[in-house]
Amino acid sequence: MRQSQERLKLQRRNNVTGMELGLLLWMLLTLTGSTSAVPEQYSTAVDWLSRYGYLPPPDPRTSQLQTKDGIEKAIRVMQRFGGVQETGVLDNATLKLMSTPRCSLPDIVGNEDMLRRKRRRKRYALSGLKWHKTDLTWSVHSYPSASLSPNMPDTLVDTILTHAFKAWSDAAPLTFRRLPGDSGRTAAGGDIRVTFARLLHNDGYPFDGQGGTLAHAFFPGRDEVAGDTHFDDDEIWSYGGLSSGSTDLFTVAVHEFGHALGLSHSSTDPSIMRPYYQGPVGDIQNFRLALDDKLAIQQLYGVKDGGPQGGVDPDLPRLPSPPPPRPTQPSDPLINERCQGGFDAVANIRGEVFFFKGEQFWRTKRDGSLVSLNPAQIKNFWFGLPPGTNKVDAVYERKSDSSIIFFIGSQYWVFKDTVAKSGYPRPLSEWGMRTKSGVLVDRVDAAFIWAHNGKTYLFSGGEFWRFDESRKGEQVTKQPESGYPRDNSLWVGVPTHMDDIISWGEGDAYFFKDNLYWVLQNGGLNQAVVTPKSIAVDWLRCPAPPPATSSPQSPKECLCDLNASSPFLRGSWLLLIFVILVINEFLRE
Repeated sequence: MRQSQERLKLQRRNNVTGMELGLLLWMLLTLTGSTSAVPEQYSTAVDWLSRYGYLPPPDPRTSQLQTKDGIEKAIRVMQRFGGVQETGVLDNATLKLMSTPRCSLPDIVGNEDMLRRKRRRKRYALSGLKWHKTDLTWSVHSYPSASLSPNMPDTLVDTILTHAFKAWSDAAPLTFRRLPGDSGRTAAGGDIRVTFARLLHNDGYPFDGQGGTLAHAFFPGRDEVAGDTHFDDDEIWSYGGLSSGSTDLFTVAVHEFGHALGLSHSSTDPSIMRPYYQGPVGDIQNFRLALDDKLAIQQLYGVKDGGPQGGVDPDLPRLPSPPPPRPTQPSDPLINERCQGGFDAVANIRGEVFFFKGEQFWRTKRDGSLVSLNPAQIKNFWFGLPPGTNKVDAVYERKSDSSIIFFIGSQYWVFKDTVAKSGYPRPLSEWGMRTKSGVLVDRVDAAFIWAHNGKTYLFSGGEFWRFDESRKGEQVTKQPESGYPRDNSLWVGVPTHMDDIISWGEGDAYFFKDNLYWVLQNGGLNQAVVTPKSIAVDWLRCPAPPPATSSPQSPKECLCDLNASSPFLRGSWLLLIFVILVINEFLRE
């Protein structure tokens, strides 16, 4: 009997943990005045904290979720590391930092030790790996594409990289000697090998085209790739970030060479080892590492003795005159493209959401973060579409074989990963879609697989057709199921002429039109109220429009939040928190 009572208590406790955690986090956020988040963002935040080392993963052996204290402490450590106000709650500044494009390496290794400490005296991080020598060699195996980075001749790249190495040898007893290539431009080996490469480049870490990951480097070690440093050749590289939309090569090179020497990311500001690209550093010839970076490299290799700084090649190449300072940009020139909506197609591919517009696309990752504020080029990511493709009508991933289907005009393509299969494009007429009037469909407006039943739905001209593509590996003629087409108006509460549709989350159907989206929960066709939300704000990290104010002509309309609420309402929230805590203590006894 006693064991049964104990099991009942444990079951009650586990059942209440998730509800209690979500309610308390939501109310803590609301009471602190940060009202931009919604309850469903908390599971995403916990995933983010686990991914980057701030939280341990949930124990798969039990139903116990993360504790409230553990999450609050993790948020505080994340805020401290990221340089935002340490509140312990998911306020606006914290959510914004979580959605900022960043490096994929974790910030914290050994999070339990981090959570026990109130402060760290040193904020830099070491990978635990280093070179067991101080005389290092390097070589360049390829240079930036002249078509994308026309102002970066090979000699200027060599000079910039040399000065990037000098930044580290100015602070520690290191020397860097470049190994020149032969007359055929074949580069020598060396400890640190520099390459400008695109997409898949044989190291297991493909780049993603312009606007995504900038570069990566491998820590020191005995592996063949140890020290290798790779830059994305789809980026526009420049000296000093002079060109609009370009990336300063020197800033990224100093950061990546820090990894190649054994440094991890730093939480301090300023630091060249922060996870995020911070823009040009200014005058390269007078650049000096920040104190945090200097202490980090000296922890690995010691303090530099007296004598001239810069253990690099004796004849240090001279840089051209620094580029003139750029005028202050009032706003991101690409923000209108990203934030004004009107996407040609939206697709859920491999758990990431792709927003296609013109010749470009943006990607939102599974954790809700945007890969980059800048778009990537379709032609640099999807190989096999016709040259000059400037519009995609619809895209979806077929679940039976993970193929990706593109519809453009009266043709369609089938992709295996990012490469079109042979024999494509093929005519859209193969799908056998005819309107109610008998006209053959020559364009697809939207396409998705409905999670509710696993069927494929194609939309065109206010009508839709349903297909069964569940038979894997069979060559069958594509024909819509009987009883179709049907009117788009059957999907109640959403636009009848949508830009595209995806299944997302827990099987919900998301309809996109202009700069708004609608969610049909659990795939339901008839929902009483479907409120549109902003694509720009919720998916693409765009600023929220200023809040509307009540008009004198509409005295009955009220825009209220908890910050401006009455003491009675605040007291009601506090009472609710108190009741939940009392219930929790009761269940623990």
